[in-house]
Amino acid sequence: MPRTLEICVDTIDGAIAAQIGGADRIELCAALSEGGLTPTAGLMIAASQLDVPCYAMIRPRCGLFTYSEADVQVMLDDIAAVKEADLAGVVLGAQKPDGTLDTAVLGRLLAAAEGLGATLHRVIDVVPDPMVAVDQAVALGFERVLTSGGAATAVEGAAGICAMVRRAAGRVSVMAGSGLTEDNISDFVAQTGVHEVHASCAVAVTGEESFSNFSPAGGRKITCMNRVKQMKRELVG
Repeated sequence: MPRTLEICVDTIDGAIAAQIGGADRIELCAALSEGGLTPTAGLMIAASQLDVPCYAMIRPRCGLFTYSEADVQVMLDDIAAVKEADLAGVVLGAQKPDGTLDTAVLGRLLAAAEGLGATLHRVIDVVPDPMVAVDQAVALGFERVLTSGGAATAVEGAAGICAMVRRAAGRVSVMAGSGLTEDNISDFVAQTGVHEVHASCAVAVTGEESFSNFSPAGGRKITCMNRVKQMKRELVG
């Protein structure tokens, strides 16, 4: 099975750099400093002109993934915007107050996204039982789940990712993400058996003044085309 590299971006320049660098798929977001929020309609339209498939994050606010009915309506409207922009797919996640996947809300979102690809995002890393969540993802019809194995980084969560791969048994793809780089990816995929990986391949912008105290810690980051190329090279061997 071929190995796939997904790059998360939050600007059109980042998406272009990811495409030139050889990314197989783009996760299109706003505010990666917050873990990724729903991109603007303008960014979706711009990304739709690229040659690489783009999946839009559908996340209306930062924080965990227990959503009000008003939040859900916003998400449904954002999915309509994804369809209008003619993107390839969506990235979704929702949980109940007890932490388990909210399959009812996810079912509604997936119904609205009919005809689009769908990834279950790292909500799976904060549920009580990720193995149950893998089964639920299969039943709901997700293509893949994005996970760090419940740890801060995928390398630290490698054992959990291996367990998810075994549980999935080919019914859904397990895509590893968080902290994966061109320096560790080769050993990581050999250890875990994953065929899809997710990374930012970002570098910090130097010499740029912050607009305000609300700017991200460490300054703004941008997608590095050369890092994408190196990551792809290491991934495919």
